[in-house]
Amino acid sequence: QVQLVESGGGLVQAGGSLRLSCAASGRTFSSHAMGWFRQAPGKEREFVAAITWSGSSTHYVDSVKGRFTISRDNAKNTVYLQMNSLRPEDTAVYYCAAGRRSYSNRAYYTQDEYVYWGQGTQVTVSS
Repeated sequence: QVQLVESGGGLVQAGGSLRLSCAASGRTFSSHAMGWFRQAPGKEREFVAAITWSGSSTHYVDSVKGRFTISRDNAKNTVYLQMNSLRPEDTAVYYCAAGRRSYSNRAYYTQDEYVYWGQGTQVTVSS
């Protein structure tokens, strides 16, 4: 059974940092793009960051550029999201997802490019 399990969420003050992890089990995603998405209360789920299978290319939504960093460790089948300078508007449930295509050199930002999803981890940023 394929599982993506996020961890590392929590409550943090504005300006603080958190590091999210997403561990995959059941199969390896080392040849697939990985992405992070988030959903705030009352809003639709939105793209946050993505990384190609090799880690050579990344893509971010404008609102997190310069503050968030996506990375991966294929040996551990894990993807990370380092979040710095957090803002109250970053409050959301964060989801990781595994892409449907293998060995693509694109860091996809649309949800239909992702086939497996985790259950999410809550990130709350207080002002």
